[in-house]
Amino acid sequence: MAKVMIVGSGAREHEIALSYMRSKNVSEVLVTPGNDGMINNRLNREPANIIINKSSSLKDPSSILLVAQEYKPDLVDVAQDDALAAGTVDLLEKNGFRVFGPSKLAAQIEWDKEWSRSFMLRHGIPVPEYKSFSDIGEGRAYACDLLARKGGVFFKAAGLYAGKGVIPAFSREEVEEAARKIHDIGEASRVFLVEEAMVGEEFSYYAIVDGRAFQCFKSSQDNKRVNNRDQGPNTGGMGANAPALITRGLEKRIEEEIISPAVRGMLEEGRSYKGVLYLGGMVCKDGSLKVVEFNSRWGDPECHVVLPGVISDYFDLVSHAVDGTLQDFKLEEDDISRVCIISASTGYPGDYQKGKKIWIDNEKIPAGIHLLSAGIQVKDGQIYTGGGRVFSVVAEGRNVIEARMRALQGIACCSIEDNGLHYRTDIAWRDVQRVQK
Repeated sequence: MAKVMIVGSGAREHEIALSYMRSKNVSEVLVTPGNDGMINNRLNREPANIIINKSSSLKDPSSILLVAQEYKPDLVDVAQDDALAAGTVDLLEKNGFRVFGPSKLAAQIEWDKEWSRSFMLRHGIPVPEYKSFSDIGEGRAYACDLLARKGGVFFKAAGLYAGKGVIPAFSREEVEEAARKIHDIGEASRVFLVEEAMVGEEFSYYAIVDGRAFQCFKSSQDNKRVNNRDQGPNTGGMGANAPALITRGLEKRIEEEIISPAVRGMLEEGRSYKGVLYLGGMVCKDGSLKVVEFNSRWGDPECHVVLPGVISDYFDLVSHAVDGTLQDFKLEEDDISRVCIISASTGYPGDYQKGKKIWIDNEKIPAGIHLLSAGIQVKDGQIYTGGGRVFSVVAEGRNVIEARMRALQGIACCSIEDNGLHYRTDIAWRDVQRVQK
């Protein structure tokens, strides 16, 4: 039986841990640095043998190596973007560990959006019109020109910024404001991109890659804005659903036009990609497909609604990717719909209070629902808020309508002190409308 170590701290890593625990080949899972709510799967009725080690820092690969040397895992899954960008996979492999995740060079497809866009152009992968800048004045001037021609623009920090380094602008006044905000981000936006605002509908698509071969999971759709009907500022994600109906019938095109040339291009450029490749894509109004972004790991919260649908043994699947033998493995998934609703601290993604008590009535939560721990702290047996996104409620159903109804029933059994619980009630609204029609 194998011991697995997962690098990360949020609900994504909690879901990955549960996926490994379902494997007949896994006896124990450690998450580092993890969070208190993961321990033994404490937010749920059903326990799981998950432990955490808080002594690592996601931006310090040497601290992660120390945990691995102490724990001696049979597999290390580096699941978090900062850790990937810092070269954690490279250091662990150098020290003899079996690791799932892309190298620092391969992960540049996420941590350097300027490089990523130029990579896509080199390999014929469809992208929006854009330019990169280090001078705010030049970026502002180009944004005004692009605004006049396209009707809208996005300012994007080239570096990692917790999924929140994207600022839209649809007027000259908003361009001025976006330019100020991108400047204020700091080091992550020392280089930034200005892109046309594509007209269409976004989706998330995931492939597991062994360097040459890849297999794709069911699609999903994220809801990034903090309030209903996609209003308010961008967040790290307020909820998701899978499968995403917008991609129905487009799977072959997505794989042939985007995923395949990306995997092949990385190999040709000496950056053989092993790990989960995340495509944030757009189905444009004219029927074309374009890339919003690539990421080098599972997304949060999309992971929460995709991974539970994997019927295949997840440890076996990852092992084949590490060994370069994905062509010998058949990825199988169920046909169940899932919806995830993020429970956030009131005020997120701006100012929010930590240390608020959380109550979860597990006895009243319906079947077919599980919770994932993110910004949670435990003290003297009581659960408290410790971050902006606190926990996730994941529900399944025969279709997206039933799954969302159950997710809302589940979150109704939870509360945060001082009316401190914020969540969206309309997650998956696009697909709900499609099913209703």
